[in-house]
Amino acid sequence: MRKWIAVAAAAVLAAGGAASWWLLREPDGVRPATVRSELNTAHYDPIATRALDPEPLTAAEIFPGDRVSSEQAVLTGARPESLADCASAVWGSAEAAVAGCTQALRAGYTSADGRTAGQFVIFNLPDSAAADRLVTALSRDGFVRPAAGLPEAFDGARGWAQARALGHYVTVSWVAPVGGGRVDLTHPQLAVDGLSLAIQRRLV
Repeated sequence: MRKWIAVAAAAVLAAGGAASWWLLREPDGVRPATVRSELNTAHYDPIATRALDPEPLTAAEIFPGDRVSSEQAVLTGARPESLADCASAVWGSAEAAVAGCTQALRAGYTSADGRTAGQFVIFNLPDSAAADRLVTALSRDGFVRPAAGLPEAFDGARGWAQARALGHYVTVSWVAPVGGGRVDLTHPQLAVDGLSLAIQRRLV
């Protein structure tokens, strides 16, 4: 009898441990409702590899101020993050696709009325082929993780995102409503995505 009780107790503990792992494991991240992607073109051949463009990115280069704007949107930013572990900034199939990435810079932004927020992240990859692979992964079943500076009510699943391969870099802009209600994300997306223009300076 005691033997059966011990076996049953062990089974319960094992089941409990499995259930705890299932409940406590880190879930997959959130994907925005719309993800647009762009692969490399010949325009970016001068920065197609890190060997051609060896100077590391700086936060001042990518995030020159604490705000981004378009015609009808102004968003104020949090302090940029610099990540040496690029895999910590993504989830899903994108984790494998950041192999060889040496840095990821990102920052979060929030509109003055608090109804919209977004983030911009750039990855420094070995070459344009690696950049294309990451953009492809981001457009399928993996994506970036939210930046630390985003509001807690950032509703990323209702958001829009743009992933671009620009030579050996990948940029991702992601905007979404904060909390409930409907908002027009057009101008916030243009404002945040405008940070990708910094890479154009690397071409000259």
